[in-house]
Amino acid sequence: MKLTKQAFAFSLALSAGAAADALALDLYVDTKTKQIYTEAGAGREHLGSFVRVEDKQASTPATAPEPAARAAPASSAEMTAIREELAQKTNAITALEERVKETEKVKAKYGPGLHFESADGNFTAAIDGRLQVDSQYNITNDVLPASGASTPNELNSGANIRRARLGVEGTLYKDWFYKFEYDFSRGNGSVTSGITDAFLRWTYPGSPFSLKVGSFKEPFSLEEATSNRFLTFIERNMIVNTFVDNPNTYKTGIGANWAEERFQAGIAFQTEPVGSWSSAATSVNPNGNNSRNNGSGDTSWEVIGRISFLPWKESESKFFHIGGSGGHTVVNSQFRANGQFNNGGMSFVAFPGTNVDRTSILNTSNLTLGNLDAPGSRIIDNYNRFGAEMALVYGPFSLQGEYIQTDIHGTGYSGESLFGYYGYASYFLTGESRTYRKETGAWGRIKPNRNFDMKGGWGAWEIAAGYDYINLNDGNVRGGKADTIKFGLNWYPLSHVRAMANYIHVLDVNTGGVADARSAGFNNANLDIFETRVQFDF
Repeated sequence: MKLTKQAFAFSLALSAGAAADALALDLYVDTKTKQIYTEAGAGREHLGSFVRVEDKQASTPATAPEPAARAAPASSAEMTAIREELAQKTNAITALEERVKETEKVKAKYGPGLHFESADGNFTAAIDGRLQVDSQYNITNDVLPASGASTPNELNSGANIRRARLGVEGTLYKDWFYKFEYDFSRGNGSVTSGITDAFLRWTYPGSPFSLKVGSFKEPFSLEEATSNRFLTFIERNMIVNTFVDNPNTYKTGIGANWAEERFQAGIAFQTEPVGSWSSAATSVNPNGNNSRNNGSGDTSWEVIGRISFLPWKESESKFFHIGGSGGHTVVNSQFRANGQFNNGGMSFVAFPGTNVDRTSILNTSNLTLGNLDAPGSRIIDNYNRFGAEMALVYGPFSLQGEYIQTDIHGTGYSGESLFGYYGYASYFLTGESRTYRKETGAWGRIKPNRNFDMKGGWGAWEIAAGYDYINLNDGNVRGGKADTIKFGLNWYPLSHVRAMANYIHVLDVNTGGVADARSAGFNNANLDIFETRVQFDF
């Protein structure tokens, strides 16, 4: 609440009374702090001269006193009393201003999403969410026929809710950031497995360094670091799904990050995800690492990190990105007292970018096979992952590619390498450019140059084409290999609404020698898939 100089001076005159000319007191107000002073100074404005009269005279209309009637000069004690009284009135005004601010303690706004902020800015909260409605139609579905009691080998057409998330995020005392998000499409009946992000992050004041603890994504791969809201194609490419996303990229642990304008680096120590490993719908790994209830083993853990930077940047729409990732994961294979295999292990599977029926056409099966110390048994103890990434943005045109390799170690293994790569190009027909988030070294939201409005605005239109390859065969590991080509058309009528259409043609599927019967049925399959997605987020 602000007071004019006139009103402020009037209130002081009423409170302290006027004095005779001989007791004239010049008052000054600091223009910033509103503190009252009796001497002039920098940043102080003169309020006027004030005098004091007797109470008897104050009750009658003011008249000009005779010179002989003027009071004697005030003593030092009287001057001190006047200053103290003025200070008390100033404090009363300050308290009144604080009470007014109390009524404006929390501010709410929509933009989009519901945002709350305290008046001092120390506390913020934002409610956000996303909804992705997908469909899949299998144009060509030429797969080897099943035999015996097996179900038919095929991909099914249909529609589903791919993701339905709701979350809250915000800041505490400016340097602390929190996030909690729940995906209602995950879990398969397990409530805890619907949790994705659930962490608290602290940023060192004035520094690009931060620490976080809780459940969060592994720092690995450009495409995985990019939110699924901003992917160019409906599903991530096979190597990212197989080596990062399918085993559940959301794990529990502690991480550190350094993010500058053209450089970011992140490292984390993480263990199993929230809930049992195999509970999440995004995890198709059938081998639960459940060490609870006398599971006879510790949980798996990993050290993992990613670094990326922009060696060339001409503008926000012209730059070159390169980066790399690496990780060491210790796998828990659990055995009973008699040496019989109980639980754990690890498997890697792949599907050709399908979004509704994500049947594993490639499958290594469990890499822990047989009993402890039994002849011919194989036990995965750990695996190492390495990744390289690049991206180029030149106005509406962009390129992106990645290579990921996973090496298997343990009893019966000698560093078998499973690997793959992808590359694609995209172009915005309406002139937009891909946006880059320096905090994560990944892609951000597309904002149309002109929203769709039925008045000549068409939103943003993007076309894309890519190649995708993965090989899960090496040494004692037989999971098959496959490659695909795909084409995409994306329409962004608004920045928070998107419609997508993908066509995928499987060039080759080779699952000869794969132990999994389901996967073996896709050997030399002829597959053509058409997919759609309608997405809204806030």
